[in-house]
Amino acid sequence: MGPRASAATSAEAGDLVVVAVPVKAFPHLPVAPLAGKTVIDTCNYGSERDGHIPELDSKTLTSSELLQRYVPDALPVKAFHTIFFKHLLSLARPTGAADRPYLPIAGNSASAKAAVSEFIQSIGYGLVDGGPLADSWRQEPGTPVWGTPYGPFSDEEGRPVGEDAIRAALATATR
Repeated sequence: MGPRASAATSAEAGDLVVVAVPVKAFPHLPVAPLAGKTVIDTCNYGSERDGHIPELDSKTLTSSELLQRYVPDALPVKAFHTIFFKHLLSLARPTGAADRPYLPIAGNSASAKAAVSEFIQSIGYGLVDGGPLADSWRQEPGTPVWGTPYGPFSDEEGRPVGEDAIRAALATATR
């Protein structure tokens, strides 16, 4: 995430917090320290790891909406969960680069999405606003935008994916 990023306890959390835990750990997140914070939700639900969560299995909630239930006063933004971490490192490009890659985000708070957007752009990516948390299912595992556009995990360099391709992948996602 860059030289200015650091790990911190929930009590030390800054204004922009990354949550990267198994979805089954959501009930154990600290509520008070995350209140009012923009929370970048990088989590992906997998019943094989997380156990079955009825609201997610029935698709009545997205994993980000479930996160919001556990940290109700935080401002979650779904981001970074669609790209392999090695691709995230290798694909960053400066603003204006013809091959600058794009990432999708989703969130309910305009100010939180703006903060996450600014951060994503500062580390070398453009972004596509995928709508509110209720629409973040379009970015979940198994959808066209999840992992595949950037290339297989076996190709550690990956390939940049433009804005139009990310928009098309979001538009073609089905439940």
